[in-house]
Amino acid sequence: MSQDQDTRTYEVVATRAGRKVTITHSRSVIEVSEITRGGSTVRTARFLASRVLALVEHPAADTPLPDELTPSLHSA
Repeated sequence: MSQDQDTRTYEVVATRAGRKVTITHSRSVIEVSEITRGGSTVRTARFLASRVLALVEHPAADTPLPDELTPSLHSA
């Protein structure tokens, strides 16, 4: 909560197929990062733990969206 008693919502989303969002926390900081398949961090958001009211995680969809599908290779 900020000094003016207003709450804000931040959404961190895996923007492309194969990426994931990871959450780490320490005593004073919560860090949310978007990670590629290779393990590289694309972007990171850091929040003071004492200011976070709620952290909501949504699981990945059971069926991938059309832009999340990757073609598979089959031998002929």
